[in-house]
Amino acid sequence: MRPDDPTENLRSPRVPRRQPRPVADEGLELVLGSRMHHRTRVMLHLMAYQGLRRHEVAKFRGEDIDLIAGTVTVVGKGGVVAVNPLHEVIAADAASMPRRGWWFPAYRDPTSHVQAHSVGGVVARAIRRAGVNATGHQLRHWFGTSLLGSGVDVRIVQELMRHASLNTTALYTKVHADQQRAGLARLRPLAEQPHTTEVRKAA
Repeated sequence: MRPDDPTENLRSPRVPRRQPRPVADEGLELVLGSRMHHRTRVMLHLMAYQGLRRHEVAKFRGEDIDLIAGTVTVVGKGGVVAVNPLHEVIAADAASMPRRGWWFPAYRDPTSHVQAHSVGGVVARAIRRAGVNATGHQLRHWFGTSLLGSGVDVRIVQELMRHASLNTTALYTKVHADQQRAGLARLRPLAEQPHTTEVRKAA
């Protein structure tokens, strides 16, 4: 038996990143057009219009919004703090939400916030009730692909989504290209009469 471990210096295989699967525009319209609690709707808005993850939604506070500056502060993965532009929908929501403290306090302990899995469950149920087959995280995917589809530079999208690597944001570029191809494929050619003008050969 060897005294050393021959696998010690081997690199662990990289787990391939999953390609984003954004909810369709029509699906999101169905969800937002359905009846739900105001608290649930604001959760959906934060995911779709601000690109927040469920744990970022759970910890969202009134102090995170600066209406005068038009910014929102997000504490993301690893405690990384980002200050991004505030979407007008979230600015409107702020009028009916607490100016200070948790936007989504826990029911049993209002001094604490709801858990991330609770946010995911509430949002998922609202989506299912609307008859849409999607998850809450796909709202964030919609946020990214919609920005790219609107012509926003990929590096700006990286900042708005708070991706550590541009490679992660680049996955959304591929999804947008796939959507473009799928959209073009739906453009069916119209029936045409074969009235081809015959070109006369020069004598």
